Amino acid sequence: MQVIENAVAGKRYQSASTRRVPVFNPATGEQSAELPLSTVDELNAAVASAKKAQVDWGNLAPMKRARIMFRFKALLDQHADEMARIISREHGKVHDDALGEVARGIDCVDFACGIPHLLKGEFSRNVGPSIDTYSDRQPLGVVAGITPFNFPAMVPLWMYPAAIACGNSFILKPSERDPSASVFAWNLFMDAGLPEGILNIVHGDKEIVDAILDHPDIKAVSFVGSTPIAEYVYTRGTSTGKRVQALGGAKNHMVIMPDADLDQAADALMGAGYGSAGERCMAISVAVPVGKATGDALVAKLKPRVEALKIGPATDKDAEMGPVVTKQHRDKIVGYIDKGVEEGAKLVVDGRGFKLQGYENGYYVGGTLFDDVTPDMTIYKEEIFGPVLSVVRAESFNDAVSLIQNHEYANGTAIFTRDGDAAREFADKIEVGMVGINVPIPVPVAYHSFGGWKRSIFGSHGIYGPEAIHFYTRLKTVTTRWPAGIKGGAEFTFPSLK
Repeated sequence: MQVIENAVAGKRYQSASTRRVPVFNPATGEQSAELPLSTVDELNAAVASAKKAQVDWGNLAPMKRARIMFRFKALLDQHADEMARIISREHGKVHDDALGEVARGIDCVDFACGIPHLLKGEFSRNVGPSIDTYSDRQPLGVVAGITPFNFPAMVPLWMYPAAIACGNSFILKPSERDPSASVFAWNLFMDAGLPEGILNIVHGDKEIVDAILDHPDIKAVSFVGSTPIAEYVYTRGTSTGKRVQALGGAKNHMVIMPDADLDQAADALMGAGYGSAGERCMAISVAVPVGKATGDALVAKLKPRVEALKIGPATDKDAEMGPVVTKQHRDKIVGYIDKGVEEGAKLVVDGRGFKLQGYENGYYVGGTLFDDVTPDMTIYKEEIFGPVLSVVRAESFNDAVSLIQNHEYANGTAIFTRDGDAAREFADKIEVGMVGINVPIPVPVAYHSFGGWKRSIFGSHGIYGPEAIHFYTRLKTVTTRWPAGIKGGAEFTFPSLK
């Protein structure tokens, strides 16, 4: 049985912990590996190594850091297919979806390759008599990331390439459910020439999370996960003086206006609702058709599409959707479907009884479609994180907007329409962090930044892109005047142009 290792100070080693958890292949239900849950002493040793290594790394010319990042990107490109297979084996998503995840992660490495330009400060000459001012962005030191199961390659790549390019060292705590992709990427980064101690992987559970949040030498923490845990991470981390960005849950709505191309909208909902088995924080889980005729026509188009979903393991090249990540998560999703029926929603397509021949022990849930869902229902209020799409009908554009404005989550949203006025008003007024217009999953490209609003994020910075540069550095402003420009006598006022 494979035992997944930590990676600290340039070396991989097996944790001495006696606490271990199994890692499963969701497609078969079989255990594929064993993961030791690291000790606090091991985390402390990793931080000490990272702190020592960061001094020289932070002083290295940004161009030299960028050259290592370029080599890392080249190796990721070369091994993308292999990494995608590792993701599929532990997460369950189909191969093309895993390959797309890797590609979006590589985009963030691409962005980090431009760090010499991204760290350039500002300069102003003669702000006062012979006085110049310039600004500089300097690394924080040791920073950390705590990442979720749903994107075991991409979300870590949202974090550590930018942080490391800025001159920091990094402690990564991946999800216990699918940790191998992070170790694979670590190997590639070391092959690219990254100095020992700059990227460290320490596996663990809440004990290690708390140790990260409490450690005085860790200056900033990035987190992606559920809202209750995001709030906990933010509260505990900031109480110890850390910078924290904690991205939480979502309930993403897609408004379908009467003038929309309904075939296009239905196809978009299939990919956005059922891709990756709905285990995406940017998945569309609520369709909001405006008007009865729009709702009736949309459900009529969705029903056969959902029933025809091709579900299977990642080894099936024709599969459109794989299993969910664990048996416990499958049971939780089934419980939500039960609750929707109990609370009066109309179950149009029922995915609870799905079984795949030859994979009866896999963690599969069939595509599920509800109609006539109302805002007071549990399946509307809570994030299901599974292949369940709810249709909540609205009588007007304003009703659809109000529905979204009143939800506690505000990660992403979309509108499908041919009406430019409606699209512009929606984009301007909706209180959601990421908006798509005829784009169902409006995840920004790597040179913009990702982040929701309201209870979908805690902290003042989005993740990756320009926001990452600000999060992983601190601003220093220097005002200079040399002796030749200094007149005799004491000055009792701020320097000025007078």
